[in-house]
Amino acid sequence: MAPPPLLRLDGVALTFGGTPLLSSVELNVLPGDRIALVGRNGSGKSTLLKIAARQVEPDRGEVFLKPGTTLRYLAQEPDFGDFSTVGDYVAEGLGPADDPYRVTFLIESLGLTEDMSPANLSGGEARRAALAKALAPEPDVVLLDEPTNHLDLPTIEWLEGEIRQMKSAVVVISHDRRFLQTVTRATVWLDRGGVKRIDEGFGAFEAWRDKVLEEEERDLQKLDRKIVREEHWLRYGVTARRTRNMRRLGELHAMRQQRRETRRAVGQAVMQAGETRESGKLVIEAEGISKAYDGRVLVKDFSTRIARGDRIGLVGPNGAGKTTLLKMLIGELPPDEGRIRLGTNLDLAFLDQKRASLKDDVGVAEALTDGRGDQVMVNGEPRHVAGYLKDFLFQSEQIRTPVGQLSGGERARLLLAKTLATPANLLVLDEPTNDLDMETLDLLEELIAGYPGTVLLVSHDRDFLDRTVTGVISPAGDGVWLEYAGGYADMLAQKRDMAAAEKRPAKASGSAAAKSAPATAASGRNDAAQAKPTSAGKLSFKQKFALETLPKTIAELEGAIAGAEAEMADPALFSKNPGRFQELAKLIEQKRAALAQAENEWLELEMLKAEIEG
Repeated sequence: MAPPPLLRLDGVALTFGGTPLLSSVELNVLPGDRIALVGRNGSGKSTLLKIAARQVEPDRGEVFLKPGTTLRYLAQEPDFGDFSTVGDYVAEGLGPADDPYRVTFLIESLGLTEDMSPANLSGGEARRAALAKALAPEPDVVLLDEPTNHLDLPTIEWLEGEIRQMKSAVVVISHDRRFLQTVTRATVWLDRGGVKRIDEGFGAFEAWRDKVLEEEERDLQKLDRKIVREEHWLRYGVTARRTRNMRRLGELHAMRQQRRETRRAVGQAVMQAGETRESGKLVIEAEGISKAYDGRVLVKDFSTRIARGDRIGLVGPNGAGKTTLLKMLIGELPPDEGRIRLGTNLDLAFLDQKRASLKDDVGVAEALTDGRGDQVMVNGEPRHVAGYLKDFLFQSEQIRTPVGQLSGGERARLLLAKTLATPANLLVLDEPTNDLDMETLDLLEELIAGYPGTVLLVSHDRDFLDRTVTGVISPAGDGVWLEYAGGYADMLAQKRDMAAAEKRPAKASGSAAAKSAPATAASGRNDAAQAKPTSAGKLSFKQKFALETLPKTIAELEGAIAGAEAEMADPALFSKNPGRFQELAKLIEQKRAALAQAENEWLELEMLKAEIEG
C-alpha cells in the first residue's frame, strides 16, 4: 500500500482572464518522489509550483500539506530581501532541529563564501545562493523552478549528485534534458490546463507524449466523422424521425459542444535563420591570443582556425572566460597579445545571454523592429510583425504587450526571433537555451544542425551541445584552452583517453621490458614489448619485428583518424546522418586509443634498445 502523500493538489483551477491556465489539476507528491514537471512555455508550470508553495492562491481547489512536513521552494528569481550576507540569507530557512553546518557545506560546495553581499552577486552566484537556501534544511519536499539556469556544468553535475542522495521528495522544472533524465523517476505533463502522469523518468517522456498526442488526434478525427454522419441524418432524414428521436438530436448537440471545447495542443514554433551572402572559407583565425583582467589570465596563447560551416561550442565553469574568448574571436574585444584575423564577407548575428537588447518598457513589436514600423525583413522579404511573431508562438494580443510583462521563456523566444531575422552567415549564441521549452529547443537544434553558415555558441546544456556542435573548446586551467572534435560527450571521452595516456609508464625500469597495456591495433605486439631481451643482451625477434613495423602502424592510424575527422567536418553530416556521425566519433576514439598505445609501445622498445646498446 502506497504511503499517504506529503503534498496534494486537488481540483486546482486558475484563470488569468480568457482561457483557463489550470483546470481541475490533480497532483500527489509521495515521500522520495523525483518528479519532472514539464510543459510548454506559458502552460502554467511555474504558477503550479507557486500554488503548491502557497505563494499564489488558486481560484478553486485544495492544496494539502501533510502536518509536520517541511517544504522549500526555489523561484526563478531569488529575493534576497534585506539580508546583508549570503550566510544570513541561507541560514534563514533553517529550523531548530536543522544542522547549521550544512549551511557552510552547501555555500562552499557551490563556490560561494558566507560573507558575500547578495547585492554584488552575479546571476549564476545568486542562483547558487538560492539553491543553498532551498536545500539547507533538507526539507521533506523541495520544489525547484529551473534550478540549472545560469549554472555552469560542474555545478549542474554537483546538483545532480546532491539530489540523488537526498531523502527529500523533489518536483523540478527544467529545460535541461540530461539533468531531468539523471534525477527524475516520474514525469507530470502539464498540457492545456490539465496534467497527465507517467511513473517513469523524463527519458521515457517524449515517446509517451507523442503517443498520447497521436491518440488524441485519432479520437478527434473519429469525433469529426461521427458529427458529419449525424448532421447528414439531421438534414436528410425523414421528418418524422426527428420527432421520434430527440435523444439522438441532443447527442449531436453534445458532440458539437465537445468539439468546440476541445483544446488542441499548442502548435510548434517555426524557425528560419535570415540568409545572406556566403562567407569566405576561412571565418576566424586566432594566433597566440591572450587576455588577462586584474592580473588573472583568462586566455593564454590560444590559436585556432574556424572554417565556414563549423559549429563550435564553448564550455567551462562560470568565470573561466568563455564570453571573453568568444568576444575576442568575433573581433569585439581586442586580445592583449596575439592576432585575430576575420574572414571575408562576414555578417554576424549575436544573441546575448543577458538579453540586454530587450528593454522592459517597449512593446513586443517595437522590440522586434527597433521601432521601425510594423514590418520586419526576413530573407529579403517583408513580413508583418504579427505573422512573424506567430511563428514564435506569440498571440496577436501580445504584440503591444510591454517586454517587461513577458515570462522568461517568452523573452527568450522574442530575442531568438529578433536574432534570427538578422541576415547573417555567422551566428553567435551566448546561452541560447536559457528559459526555452523543449519543443522550441528541438527546433533550434534542427536549425543549427542544418545552418549553412558558421555557428559559435556558449552553453551549459550537455544534450544541446551533443546535438548541435562539431567541435568543443574547453578550458584546461591557467588560461589554457583546448579544442576537441565532436560534442560534449566526445570531449569527455577524449579527456579520459588523454588522462589514461598520461598515467601509462613512460619508460621501462632497469633491464625489465615495458609493462602490460591494453590491446593495440597490431595483434601480438604487447608480447613483443613485454618480452625480456635475450641472454646475449639483444632484442628478441618479436621485439625487432615490432620496432620495424610500429611506425607503419602509427602512420596508418594517423591516416584513419584524419580521414574520419575530415568526414565529420562536413557541417551537414550530423543532421543528414546522425548515426554515421556517432559511428565516426566512436571510430576516432578507438583509433586514438590504439595510436596512443602504439606510440607508447614504440617508445618503450626504442628506450629498451638504447639501454641494451648503451
